[in-house]
Formats: sequence, structure tokens, C-alpha cells
Amino acid sequence: MTEYTLMWVAIVAAGLLAWATKYAGHVVPEEWLENPRVHRIAAFVTVSLLAALFGVQAFTSGSAIVLDARVAAVAVAAVLLWRRAPFIVVVFAAAAVAAGLRLLGWG
Repeated sequence: MTEYTLMWVAIVAAGLLAWATKYAGHVVPEEWLENPRVHRIAAFVTVSLLAALFGVQAFTSGSAIVLDARVAAVAVAAVLLWRRAPFIVVVFAAAAVAAGLRLLGWG
């Protein structure tokens, strides 16, 4: 098989897998989904996936762990959220800190 053919096989397989996953969601009995344990697990999975995405985006570059302007921006955002600042203020302050540090050559 050529590289081009393998690519299309992978694309079709991914599409079929996505379709099968969605179909499985429709055929699961409703009483399974109403179980409180399922709701707790779903909430934990969502939080853990978001935490993992945050960690990868904030503290890595390629395959290396880095401490740059993003870390300082996250720290500023965390402090402002802890102090219950409005969300738009948190976003602008974190962006300003990251931009300022990058302008100074850090990150």
C-alpha cells in the first residue's frame, strides 16, 4: 500500500469509529444513564480532560516542559479568579502579562 492509500484508510477508519461511538450513545438504555454514579464519573472525566489539556497547553512546548510567559499569565489569572475578579478582567490581565513578558524577551 502506498502512503496515500494508508492515509485514506486511516481517515475512513476514524470516521467509522466516530460513527460507531455516536451510535453506541443512542442505543445505551436510558436507565443506565440515570444512575448517579454515571453522572459523577462523567463530571470527573470532563474535569480531568480539561485539566490535562490545560497542563499540556500551559507548561509544554513540543515535548519539553517550559516555564515561560504563559506560566506567569496563568498565575495572574489564578490570583484574580481567587480574588473574584470579573472574568473579562482576568482574561485581559493574563493576556497583558503574557504580552508584556514576551515583549521583554521572556517566552
